[in-house]
Amino acid sequence: MVVTGGTGALGRAVVKAFLDVGAHCHVPHRGTAPSDMPASDQLRLVGGVDVGNEGQVAAFYAALPSPLWASVHAAGGFAMAPFGALSLRDFRAQLDLNLVTAFLCCREAARRMTAGGGRIVNVASRAALAPAAGSIAYGVSKAGVVALTVGAAGELKAAGILVNAVLPSIIDTPANRASMAEPPEVYARWPKPAEIADAILWLASPANRLTSGAAIPVYGAV
Repeated sequence: MVVTGGTGALGRAVVKAFLDVGAHCHVPHRGTAPSDMPASDQLRLVGGVDVGNEGQVAAFYAALPSPLWASVHAAGGFAMAPFGALSLRDFRAQLDLNLVTAFLCCREAARRMTAGGGRIVNVASRAALAPAAGSIAYGVSKAGVVALTVGAAGELKAAGILVNAVLPSIIDTPANRASMAEPPEVYARWPKPAEIADAILWLASPANRLTSGAAIPVYGAV
């Protein structure tokens, strides 16, 4: 299986969840792989892959050593700007970072899965349903991920490929805690990476035989 964004806080939790159940994980990344990734014969880190680059994404999926069952797309990023100050360049940057990466990886994963079915899971955001002031570009890009998910699910279901998305709110990571000073009770309500990974694990597993085209909230009471 593939996990994009697998060296980030959520991606690492996803990788761990799959390794724990015996999956073999292929994780593309652009730069030097972090030294604290799990040591496992089931984990393959592939450097020099920009998941926003069409040629590099196609080459990465084409080089996978075995038929592909699952592809989880956690790569992305967040940026804020007041609407009146939002440049076209910055707007497009969020589309490239969040929507284009998901599109390219969904397409290439589907091409590798068509013989025997599979599972695709995209990481969108609560902002796809409730865009917030100051982060319009991010919300639009994640809404695009939901539309991509629903559309791809309809087109690929006949091939046995189920496509879903999860919609986290602010994830409880050290970086988010450092950037947003909140009382401890607020942090406690943020979804944990491992909790989101559990939802992704089920959606990407053979146990999921029906659910496709869903955008599943994973933010609890927040």
